[in-house]
Amino acid sequence: MFKKYQSIPKIIEAVQFRDDNKDCIFNSLTGQYAADFENGNPILKITTSHGDIAIVRLGDWIVKDIKEGTYYPVKNEIFIKSYKPI
Repeated sequence: MFKKYQSIPKIIEAVQFRDDNKDCIFNSLTGQYAADFENGNPILKITTSHGDIAIVRLGDWIVKDIKEGTYYPVKNEIFIKSYKPI
């Protein structure tokens, strides 16, 4: 029935969205995005390659997608379990 599979490792580009780098990140993004606040905290709204709006909160990682100018967020807990720096 079910078989085990391992995902193929790939190299990604990512940055963690933090309070001390939020302005730099905002200025370096390309594509469709907007800065906003949620409960007084800065957030980014980014358009994914699927056309969905995703919310990036402080502590989340922003990963560059294969499609130029698109990104997707990854929660910090998931990111540290899934990726290692090279």
